[in-house]
Amino acid sequence: MAGVTARRSRASAAALTAGGPAAAGLDDTAGVGRLLVQGPDRPGIVSAVSAVLTRHGANIVSLRQHSTDTVGGQFAQRTVFALPDLDAARHALAADLDREIADGLGLRWSLHDTAQRKRVAIFASRADHCLLDLLWRWRRRELAMDVTTVVANHPDLAADVEPFGIPFVHVPVTGDKTEAEAEHLRLLAGRVDLVVLARYMQIVSDDFLQRLGVPMINIHHSFLPAFIGAGPYAKAKDRGVKLIGATAHYVTKDLDEGPIIEQDVVRVSHADTVQDLVQKGADVERAVLSRAVRWHCEDRIVTDGNQTVVFGR
Repeated sequence: MAGVTARRSRASAAALTAGGPAAAGLDDTAGVGRLLVQGPDRPGIVSAVSAVLTRHGANIVSLRQHSTDTVGGQFAQRTVFALPDLDAARHALAADLDREIADGLGLRWSLHDTAQRKRVAIFASRADHCLLDLLWRWRRRELAMDVTTVVANHPDLAADVEPFGIPFVHVPVTGDKTEAEAEHLRLLAGRVDLVVLARYMQIVSDDFLQRLGVPMINIHHSFLPAFIGAGPYAKAKDRGVKLIGATAHYVTKDLDEGPIIEQDVVRVSHADTVQDLVQKGADVERAVLSRAVRWHCEDRIVTDGNQTVVFGR
């Protein structure tokens, strides 16, 4: 595609800081799995899941569950288990889960090996605060992910990304986004498990979302649904607000209406300037986005329609 450029740092992306995942509280260890189960609630689900894991020699490390009602609600469960031969046992375990959990109880399930970190691409424009915060946390191994590439519609941040050893790809976006989205698909299809929009100031099409086929997380510069469009902090100042915030959500075909993962606010006053609001807003945006990405990469989120269940530690 004409106009596409890529830069790669001389430093190796593997040159991460010392400490490792254990120091950061991550459980991305060989032989540890995460099992997510969801669907219509009924008696016996916890017992059935535990029985399947026990038959395969797994030791349950933690189990969290939630039901939306005492009768007839929707059920969600996250189970972390240890199984030294998880890779070898995966096929047989999946067959049992299909038979007992999917066919037997009518539930959906997904199995995740914590040793296989999520492959993540980050999209950005000119604002650097969310992008650099994610890369910094990734380098410190605070996020259980492997950043595969940074894609931007402007070249401005190439020099900032270079020290992290991550490929930086500039894909210009014109009025007709067809060519740019085709290049994005060429770069990403089959190579990523998650895309994060770190203040990427472009609307992605539903066709692109469908063809990409992986979740996408966006950070919105307000406590949704408020102050949409350009200049949100100037609008907030004009309105005399006392709180500003940020919202991280999954991207769907409906603009800024996908399932909300995390939100936070910060108090402001009449004495704050627009620039003060921008700075405070950037701080809360960084925090909210990093938490959402972390929870997704640790398989803590179950979506139910336009809502999410987020399991804590």
